[in-house]
Amino acid sequence: MRHFGSNDSPAGPADWRTLKLLLPYLWEFKWRVLIALSFLIGAKFAIVSIPIVLKHIVDNLNQPKAVLVVPLALLFGYGALRLASTMFADLRDIVFAKVTQRAIRRVGMDVFRYLHSLSLRFHLERQTGGVARDIERGAQGISSLLSMVLFSILPTLIEIGLVAGILFVKFDWTFAAITLTVVAVYVALTILITEWRTKLRRRMNEMDSKANTQAVDSLLNYETVKYFGNEAFEA
Repeated sequence: MRHFGSNDSPAGPADWRTLKLLLPYLWEFKWRVLIALSFLIGAKFAIVSIPIVLKHIVDNLNQPKAVLVVPLALLFGYGALRLASTMFADLRDIVFAKVTQRAIRRVGMDVFRYLHSLSLRFHLERQTGGVARDIERGAQGISSLLSMVLFSILPTLIEIGLVAGILFVKFDWTFAAITLTVVAVYVALTILITEWRTKLRRRMNEMDSKANTQAVDSLLNYETVKYFGNEAFEA
């Protein structure tokens, strides 16, 4: 339990250890993961191709002697790409849902078994409420972490690479350089703000667990509280 709650920086070794611990749970469904990643890449290719097809549609419609078949074919292609981007994203979620839920269930069971292996001293401290809240928060965190890494960060990197490549090929290299520079500055600023916010978030989680521990343990010891007339003190 202390392993996940270490005082490493938000972008430090603790994050990599957490991802490393989750890899065996993900690799149990490696084919689902690979298929979901292929759908993800397909969706990004479709999204990046949409403006290119739209450009060709406009160029063909602007020609006085343009054959009607060409703009119509491009128009159907544009619609197919729009459909493909949405369809691939939905298929990715369908395929990966089982992986996420299985990982949450397996980690939750491992934590539950670990709690049963702890000494009597730990359980006599009656931290039931805080531990239950931490397990619930951890399960939600696993889902958020996997979604963020696989469906947000990785797709964004792929899309940035594709767009930078198109700008480099179709335009001057300075367009690609400016785009990558702006993205790098945005990422650096996001990391700085996230690190600052994470400290506040950790403090909030600690206070939330402490309050939940007090409330649950007070209700579990309802008879003792009533016996001493300690309701006001507990509140």
